[in-house]
Amino acid sequence: MLEQFKIDLKSLGEGRTSLRLALDDSFFEAVKVPVVHSGRLSCEVAIDRKGDVFDLDFHTEGTVTIPCDRCLDDMEQPIVSDYHLVAKFGEDYSEDDDLITVPENEGILDTSWFICQFVELAIPLRHVHAPGKCNPAMMKLLEEHSAARSGAGDDDAPVDSRWAALSKLKNNN
Repeated sequence: MLEQFKIDLKSLGEGRTSLRLALDDSFFEAVKVPVVHSGRLSCEVAIDRKGDVFDLDFHTEGTVTIPCDRCLDDMEQPIVSDYHLVAKFGEDYSEDDDLITVPENEGILDTSWFICQFVELAIPLRHVHAPGKCNPAMMKLLEEHSAARSGAGDDDAPVDSRWAALSKLKNNN
């Protein structure tokens, strides 16, 4: 499944090469992205070779299905990301920031993990449905739980003595 994401750098000629890769549900299952349930994205990779140095530009666009932070139902999240990496040949594989060293005897760069990371980085930290689109049953439970935690309508409940002492200090100022 992930073979199409392995680029044989040794076989590339000087100059620019372009690839178009499809990311679908099988891609996300293969790379085991816990946040993404499914997705349909297109990744365009532009590779510019100058000797043993490769400039790789990744442009990824499409949508992924992720859980809503508020109601936990699946939601569609649009993704657009642009990232740049530089690869070069060396003796051993290594990653230093945006520079990847690929063993010259192998010459293969597996981009699946990088593309996976680019998609994950494009997902906002907080992802929720548009207003009014969350699961109504879950929203009702959330409101009931929030009301219970805030003590709404529970004025006769005993207050922890530490909080009572702090409240007195606050009211005296």
